[in-house]
Amino acid sequence: MTDTDELAAEAYLYYYPLVENLRQVVRYVTTGVGSNPPRDFNTFSHARKLAGPQDTFVTINNDTLYSIAQLDLSGGPVLVEVPDTGDRYYVLQFVDAWSNNIAYIGTRSTGSGTGRFVVVPPRGADGLPDGYTAVTASTNIVSIVGRFACAGPDDVKAANAAQDALVLRPLVEAASYIGIPSVGDGLSHELRFWEQARVWSQTFPAPAGDDEFTDKYRPLGIVEGESPYLEPGEFTDAMSAGYRSGIEKLEYLTHHGSSPVNNGWTVGMHMFDYSVYNLGLGTRDEVEWKIGDPARRIVERAVADRLGLWGNHGYEAVYAQAFTDISGAPLVGEKTYAATFDEPPPVGAFWSITLYNIPQYYLVENAIDRYSIGDRTPGIRYDADGSLTITFSHTEPTDPTSRANWLPTPSGPFRLVLRLYIPGDPVLDGTYQLPAITEGVGHR
Repeated sequence: MTDTDELAAEAYLYYYPLVENLRQVVRYVTTGVGSNPPRDFNTFSHARKLAGPQDTFVTINNDTLYSIAQLDLSGGPVLVEVPDTGDRYYVLQFVDAWSNNIAYIGTRSTGSGTGRFVVVPPRGADGLPDGYTAVTASTNIVSIVGRFACAGPDDVKAANAAQDALVLRPLVEAASYIGIPSVGDGLSHELRFWEQARVWSQTFPAPAGDDEFTDKYRPLGIVEGESPYLEPGEFTDAMSAGYRSGIEKLEYLTHHGSSPVNNGWTVGMHMFDYSVYNLGLGTRDEVEWKIGDPARRIVERAVADRLGLWGNHGYEAVYAQAFTDISGAPLVGEKTYAATFDEPPPVGAFWSITLYNIPQYYLVENAIDRYSIGDRTPGIRYDADGSLTITFSHTEPTDPTSRANWLPTPSGPFRLVLRLYIPGDPVLDGTYQLPAITEGVGHR
């Protein structure tokens, strides 16, 4: 590899979150994503049913109804009003253009009662209304990722009512908005990535604390000036090669991360701790929830966004993933597995296990339309000692308990994600032991 190749491969990890994040923002406002229809900026898009295989978004959950809004603050502040949700868990997560979690509104952070908030652009604003709590954005584009707990089809109508009670509107309707510039048409997919990184990073600048990285990548033509990616030559060849190497490195890192392992599960409790700037309402601006080493922070951010874009901080929800069983063998649909919870996970809201295909990390269609299983799943059966055994298999179990506790698998490889919403202290301090995934049936 040339020096340009190597630098570009490194830069790919830095710019991947910005590019992938904004590509998804564009999807939401133009075509929609699965059950979330397209909606203009500063408008909520509500999924009226739980996510399924038609919802092609990385590691989407099957526990909550999504209410997604893409904010364009170039025209000024935006008002957000939330209803009283009673005992229904919900969270509105605020994510900036670089995929940093900058604020939370919801059950854990602000309570279940009514609330009024104003999202303020980075440049600030005058004349903010009384009685509204400010959320200061770090970029003019902000995603509100709303999740309302839904216990199943019988609960959808009530969850929809909570969604409908959300209010989102500009403080003052602006004459024009900047939006997200459309770039990269006519370029190869490799060079399109770099052109998007160039234009979007100049439109939505990285935080000043990242100067060491932006200065380092200045020779690649991303940070300033006109595009160097439009004319073919040695430079664009090297940038394309660096892009491909960057992808290979990121895919390797997704399977060889630094997160702790608990009974075979890789626990991503701190995988979203790369958000260290502009931590606002509902966040925990504490040393233990921030990655101090800048180089590690950039790598963790890319890996986290590849595995689960728009994931929450660990204090809101802990995500544990498994690609293998307890012996280290890859999970495949040709085999049957079991996982036994000796005692329920200590959570303030609820927990679930969701299955995804590989490598897309999408939900997989199955005969019983079950894509996750957890403490709210109707009909699950606990053993006499209070334990709960989940069965993972491609074919339907014959044992009644295994069938009741069955999560169908695809014919090929798959990945499991255990979600723990509002995790308790035993989860956060690592003393709670997750269930080992073992080959073989749990009940005979």
